This record gives sequence, C-alpha cells and structure tokens, in this order.
Amino acid sequence: MDFIDYYKVLGVDSDADEATIKTAYRKLARKYHPDVNKDAGAEDKFKEIAEAYHVLKDSERRAEFDDNKKYGGRSGGFQSQGGSSGFGGQGGFEGDYSDFFSSFGGGQGFGQRQPRPVRGQNVEIEVSVGLAEILEVKEETVSYTLSNADGTGTKKNLKVKIPQGVADGEKIRVAGQGHAGRNGGSAGDLYLHIRVLAHPYFERKGQDIELVMPITPWEAALGAKITVPTLTGKISLTVPANTSSGKKFRIKGKGLKTKTVTGDFLAIVKIALPATMSPESEALWKQLAETEAFNPREVWGS
Repeated sequence: MDFIDYYKVLGVDSDADEATIKTAYRKLARKYHPDVNKDAGAEDKFKEIAEAYHVLKDSERRAEFDDNKKYGGRSGGFQSQGGSSGFGGQGGFEGDYSDFFSSFGGGQGFGQRQPRPVRGQNVEIEVSVGLAEILEVKEETVSYTLSNADGTGTKKNLKVKIPQGVADGEKIRVAGQGHAGRNGGSAGDLYLHIRVLAHPYFERKGQDIELVMPITPWEAALGAKITVPTLTGKISLTVPANTSSGKKFRIKGKGLKTKTVTGDFLAIVKIALPATMSPESEALWKQLAETEAFNPREVWGS
C-alpha cells in the first residue's frame, strides 16, 4: 500500500504541536463524519483522518512515523523481529488501512470502526374511521408486514387505540412497533394516519357537529316538532313559529369529545319547497302573495 503522509491528511506542518493537531482533526472529523456527510468517499476520508490523528497524537507512534517518513515511507527498514509488515510487531493488516497504521494494531482497534447502531425504519398506515366511531376511544386491529434481516417479511397484527375526537389527517405514533433496527439499534415507530370518513348528513367543524335541517315553509311559519338524527340517536326539536332559514339550534355536549374539549350539535334550518306543486297549492301561494304585505327586501329599498 502507498505511504500516507499523516501531516498532509490533517493539513498541518510536521512540527505542529499537539493542540494544532487536535484542532485540525476535530475540524476535519466534523466535516467528513459519515453521520453528517453523505457524499461518496466521505467515510473513507473520515477513516484516513482518524488514522492520522490516532498516530500523531501519540508521541511514540509519531516518532516512529517520523522515522519512517524520513526514509521515504519504506517501513521494511524498520521491521520488528516478529517479521510483521510494519512497526511494533503487531501486524494484522487486512487491507482497509495503511501498512503503517496496521502495524500498531489499528486495523483491529481504533481504525476499524464498529458497525454503528442503525435505527429501524418507521411504518406508516392509513386508518379510516367514521364520525360515530370516534365519540369514544376506539380499539382497532391493524395488520402490516415487518421486514427481516434475511429479506423476508413477517406479518404483524397489533391492537391500537384511536383517541376519541381524533381529527382527520392526524398522526398517531406507536413507539417501537416499526421495523427492527440493525447492529443493536432500536426499532422504528408505527404511525397511524387517521382518515375520518365523510358522513352523508353531518359535517364536522372542530369538535362541533352540524346538520342541515330541512323544514317546509308552513313548518317555518307555524312552528313544528321535528325528529332530528344525531351521532348518538334521534332527538325531538321544537321549531318555533316564524323561524327563518339559516337559524341555528344548538344542543350542548352532543358533539365530539377529546380529553379537554366537548363539542356541541348544531341543527341549521333550511326551508325547502316541494319539487312539484299541485294546482291547489299554487292557488294558495298566490292568495298568500296577494294578501301578505311582508317584504324581506325592504331594507334594500325595493
């Protein structure tokens, strides 16, 4: 293997003191550390920097390196009686590091980085729930496949709890239930992406539930008792006489709940007309139009 000039690796002079060498090493190590620098060749550069510092920070190793450098990097002239490939009779070079560094056992110690723990990947699953299902805490069984080290997969069934009043698009984290880590690393997490399904009657506004309540013109004019559906069953609602379209009736506590908030139920009046009208009904409406002086557009001056 070619001789490596450790001073050049660290960018310092051959007479640099210990503090200068340490500062240079720290600066370069931060720049090329594999956890920070993902560029191709960064890890090899980091190893070379670590190798250089490991030798130059130690006075005995540095002295032997200086001698070796003085003879042009030909370590054969300084071979120990043990017949190793470098200095100190340690040997053990496997081709990953320089001959000189291996002579200090670097290939088996500091220089050979142990595989660092790698955290497992997260698993993300979409879970669909209805409005009525999130009135209380819901227990759901989710199924997913975890990858094994040999490339196979293992199916997992896990019971999870969906909080009451959970919002559409909310993420729920279940710690440690993702893919396994490597080299002693921790497992990833399981993330549940919540999708709250649209309801044909109800619309969610925060933790409140709104319902458009259609009533006839005569119910609006004369008043009526209306049977209204809610998420927890039907209720009876009294509509007073002369109720206008758009009026809201609020029933406290009949919305969605969280640990801190309880929503309400709102019935919003919408006056509806029949799709077709009988001749008798049309005659009555004409009679009303001719006798009733009420003009809702009077404020417009028309």
